[in-house]
Amino acid sequence: MSDTSQERQTLSFDSDAGSKRSKFIAGGIALLIGLWMGSGYIIPSEETEEAAPAPLSPEAVTVAVRGSQAKSVTQVFVAEGQALPDRDTMVRAEAGGEIAEVLVAKGDVVDAGTLIARLSTTARDSDLARAREELSRAQREYDNAEALLDRGVSTVDRVSQARATLAAAQASVTSAEEALNNTEIRAPFPGRLEMLDISAGEFVSTGEEIARLVDNTPLTIQVQVPQQSLKDIKEGQNAEVVFITGTEAQGKVQFVSSSASAETRTFTAEVRVENADGAIPAGISARVRIPTGETRAHFVSPAILSLDTNGTLGVKTVNDEDKVVFNKIAIVRAQTDGIWIAGLPDEAEIITIGQGFVNDGETVNPQPESGTDASPEGQPMAGVPEIDELEEQPAGDGQITGSAEAAQPEQAE
Repeated sequence: MSDTSQERQTLSFDSDAGSKRSKFIAGGIALLIGLWMGSGYIIPSEETEEAAPAPLSPEAVTVAVRGSQAKSVTQVFVAEGQALPDRDTMVRAEAGGEIAEVLVAKGDVVDAGTLIARLSTTARDSDLARAREELSRAQREYDNAEALLDRGVSTVDRVSQARATLAAAQASVTSAEEALNNTEIRAPFPGRLEMLDISAGEFVSTGEEIARLVDNTPLTIQVQVPQQSLKDIKEGQNAEVVFITGTEAQGKVQFVSSSASAETRTFTAEVRVENADGAIPAGISARVRIPTGETRAHFVSPAILSLDTNGTLGVKTVNDEDKVVFNKIAIVRAQTDGIWIAGLPDEAEIITIGQGFVNDGETVNPQPESGTDASPEGQPMAGVPEIDELEEQPAGDGQITGSAEAAQPEQAE
């Protein structure tokens, strides 16, 4: 067969008897799959879905609690001050001249009017004698002028002139006597001579300081009161004063200023302390404690204090429904072994362990705390703010603190 005349022929299997069998099989399988898939819409499934598990409730946090009973605590204003003498002055020479004699010594206790020193009086004695002679002469001239006027041989003008001369002579005598008195240097009030810088033979000028006189009976303790505490300090209040030497004394508030210092914005208060024997020296430091009222407070450890989301200082307690309650508190008194706080109910279940893991309103599993309570012993420390003004600490050194009536707080397990 030649290439040009050869014709390609397509293979065909239609004449094969088994060629149509595969088509029937494929069509039957497709029909069965369609019937099986459609049966789900006609015949409902007999299988039931398993019920969804119920949500699990969170387990309550276990916390340790301690029962606490409030006690009466006396609020006390505490401030540091300085003991000032009742009177402190420099004694000055009222006249100039040579010191003739010194009659006292430095450190002597003198009474009012005690002669401290005497100046030389030679010149002043002469001046006084001359003034007295002039006064005698003026008196005679005046008497003669009046006598002549009565007899009609003198004039009124001459009598007036004589009277003026007499008055001038009297003034000269008074001045000379005053100058003579000024030669005596006397103590203006009772006190102790803290300084005496003169000796016999020295020359002093008019107005020169020669001695320092201090009267420390009584003493005045001056303290600064912050603006927030001013309402609690009144004149006439009793005060306890402890001096740096260890001496204790009782006093009274005798003065509270009505004008604040421009630099510190504090007010000056003065406490008067009787010091009849003068045993307490002036100028030493002192601590003043002024009772200002009472409040109810709990004795707790500082470790249980916490802050809320706003930064407010407080204590977490558990109520009757086992829910956490955040209580805003104020520090009444601080000690080395604990603090007294106000703001809680008289009876409270305080969370002592686990307070950092629970929030206000949460339900907890409270369990009694095991252990012993600390005893509120010791003295109040400075730096404790006033109850109502915990967030506004005064700028001065005075604070409101407190002292408990009992030494041991009643706290139940």
